[in-house]
Amino acid sequence: MKKNLLALCLSVALAAGVPLAAYAATPTNVSVAPAINPATLQNLPWQPLVPPANQDVKLDGSSPQINQGDIQGAVAAYTLPADRGSLEITLSSIARDSRVYSPSVLVLDEHQRPAAYYPSSYFSYQPPGVMSSDRLEGTLKLTPALGQRQIYLLVYTTRQDVGKSTRLTNPAKAYAQGVGNAVPDIPDPIASHSNSGLLKLKVTAEQGSGNVMIGMLQPAPATTPVVVGANAPTAVPAPRPAAAKPAEPMLNDTEAYFNNGIKQAVKAGDIDKALKLMNEAEKLGSTTARETFISSVKGKG
Repeated sequence: MKKNLLALCLSVALAAGVPLAAYAATPTNVSVAPAINPATLQNLPWQPLVPPANQDVKLDGSSPQINQGDIQGAVAAYTLPADRGSLEITLSSIARDSRVYSPSVLVLDEHQRPAAYYPSSYFSYQPPGVMSSDRLEGTLKLTPALGQRQIYLLVYTTRQDVGKSTRLTNPAKAYAQGVGNAVPDIPDPIASHSNSGLLKLKVTAEQGSGNVMIGMLQPAPATTPVVVGANAPTAVPAPRPAAAKPAEPMLNDTEAYFNNGIKQAVKAGDIDKALKLMNEAEKLGSTTARETFISSVKGKG
């Protein structure tokens, strides 16, 4: 079974002109995210969150605040490691006392440039279960590009969302559905949106494909300005055509970096990551990445 999988991956790598990485188009285009002053971003107390992690976050008057443009109220600001592979983040906003915080999320790359935007509509209402409460919930899948140390996750709410509300499920209805009884015809409670609330975050590192690429793959300049606002580049690229070799050949150190990464990924059994590294290396002008991948796969098989 394992040899068959390796053979299949090898045949994919040898196929000419076939893109070796796919990207999910789940977030909204980052260009429509609310603009945030660069100084505001730099002055936020960013808290490190290292997977695997489960964290409850109480947002209130003592939390960091942003009251700028469309953003209003308490925010949660986190840094996430960019060297743990792909990240899966489940964000839940718990409804309590007929109130709920309606979250939006902005993901920034290492240089605090907006890279992915998840508006409040991404976080849908989930009815209560045996071990869970009424909540607004969504899952983010992010893949930090190579060469970064960390990425940033900012959770906030907007003036428009604070003026809205969410219809919850009446507990009697939830119970009837859970035990298979007839659902009673009774009104559902309404939770008004608030600029404070309770969040739950679950962060895991995973090796799945189809995640959102955060940041540029090539090394960034030593001094890169923080770009925040409507003109920031989106992190969801269209499917890429077959890459042509650049005019300049790849530096030896860069070539060795990619080849070592390919070998380590194959050794760890992460063929998907090895394929992505090979594809990106060839895009940057590598002449040995494909040979390294093929020899590594053959050696492992």
